[in-house]
Amino acid sequence: MSEYQIETHSETETVRIAESLALLLKPGDVVTLEGDLGAGKTTFTKGLANGLGIKRTVNSPTFTIIKEYHGEMPLYHMDVYRLEDSDEDIGFEEYFGGDGICVIEWAHFIQDYLPAEYLNIKISYIDDRTRLLAFFPKGVHFESVAADVIG
Repeated sequence: MSEYQIETHSETETVRIAESLALLLKPGDVVTLEGDLGAGKTTFTKGLANGLGIKRTVNSPTFTIIKEYHGEMPLYHMDVYRLEDSDEDIGFEEYFGGDGICVIEWAHFIQDYLPAEYLNIKISYIDDRTRLLAFFPKGVHFESVAADVIG
């Protein structure tokens, strides 16, 4: 499995990387986001939404688990942190491979439900403004996408 890395030095740079990623995604794609609280997972999702032409304000779906946004393509924003140690199946598979893009924060909590191919992005703090974005593509499509974004 390849790894692609890039540092961003502001929220604006993080959003721009996510916007460029959005232009390469297709319906049914799944992007997972990992990182500490406050690392920038929701900021990254805001950039994806911008890239998909979504005008609504994007915020964390922590208490609703899934939020849906509609633009050029639907964006399904999931925060599965509260599902840790849960065996509850809330129908994630209905979103995977569907008509929109799925973005899943804390996806390691539902690892068994993830499709075989997806793009995992780990966001790490370097300092107050700087983040390391590490892309771990699973599958040929996402390998190409990661190379194009980070390239």
